[in-house]
Amino acid sequence: MVSGCDVQNPGPIEESSLNSEEAVPGLVIGMSADLSFAYRTTTYWGSIWADEQTHSGTFSAPTVFSSGAINSEDVNPWWEDAQRARWVAEDGLERIEEILGNSFNNNPNVAKAYLYAGYSNRILGENACYAVIDGGERQPNTVHFSRAEDHFTNALEVADNIGDQNLYNAALAGRASVRAAQGNWTGAANDAANVPIEYRFEAVYSINSSRENNDWPSRTTERGEYTVWGTQWEGVNDPRLPQEVQYTSEGDTATAANGTTPWITQLKYASDGTNIALSKGTEMLLIRAEMELRENRDFDAAMDLINEGRDYHGLGDLNANNLEEAWDHLQTERGKDMWLEGRRFWDLRRWYEDSGPANNNYLEGQDKCVPIGQGELDMNPNL
Repeated sequence: MVSGCDVQNPGPIEESSLNSEEAVPGLVIGMSADLSFAYRTTTYWGSIWADEQTHSGTFSAPTVFSSGAINSEDVNPWWEDAQRARWVAEDGLERIEEILGNSFNNNPNVAKAYLYAGYSNRILGENACYAVIDGGERQPNTVHFSRAEDHFTNALEVADNIGDQNLYNAALAGRASVRAAQGNWTGAANDAANVPIEYRFEAVYSINSSRENNDWPSRTTERGEYTVWGTQWEGVNDPRLPQEVQYTSEGDTATAANGTTPWITQLKYASDGTNIALSKGTEMLLIRAEMELRENRDFDAAMDLINEGRDYHGLGDLNANNLEEAWDHLQTERGKDMWLEGRRFWDLRRWYEDSGPANNNYLEGQDKCVPIGQGELDMNPNL
């Protein structure tokens, strides 16, 4: 049954109306919405920046990305959306602190706001070539990881104050990922060890409106702008890589939107309302495994952690006889476990630049980070 109600537009909302405790939940919902909006583009564009899917359509920006080039004019929408998510969360936190005063550190909405600020900074840190904060100068992308760690630490404090284990786990998982990004593998592993394997913290989507959609079905299952064909994940029998070959009425493999590339569609996001993971307990196992390889050179301990995650998914154990084989497993398992979740580009980028892991040269000859958006370049006098 569908029901409705009469709604009258009250007109523009005065700025002062937002400075009340009743407005705080709405402010935080807005932060969540902006984070999800930015993250959906990160996941499907990121699948082409990385090695998760092949572009098989006609959309202009992904066509350029498929050549290995990532240009300022093409990524401007992503840059603006990601920066908006960061600014809305960080500015909102300042406003909420003024509103709540002494009760600021004992409010669940504050913990959520810190989480959204942390994850929006992580999106930028993992993908952008540089950090640009509120019209400032060009800085290293690692600035975003530092900011994210501070936000996650603050979220931990608030979640602990209010006894909210779910928010506490989300903050631990987020901090583990950005500590790892900064090379603090011991700190990352300590955080990761306290996150349950079944835990998930997600960007939220809905079929209520186009802005709330994750936008995956329209690009993959309905129109073949992206295909799994030609990637290392094609045809892999693994529950983490759900996919399906599309056939014509004659039984031949269908071609995707460009009319030539075989169409193998992802099935991970079959609905526009499917949420997308920001952090997972299985990722935490892989962070701990990578720490064992980097810090302790203990491939047996790393493989135990990798296999713990595989057991969780009902998969058989893998074996490694040396560090190089364990590194190969670690890199592949991260690719499978976080497939199409907007994280692979960062992994390929950091492994390419790192002499520690086994060689990973997928990004050879390709752009390895997202440049500053053209709008920022045009409008920011400090660049």
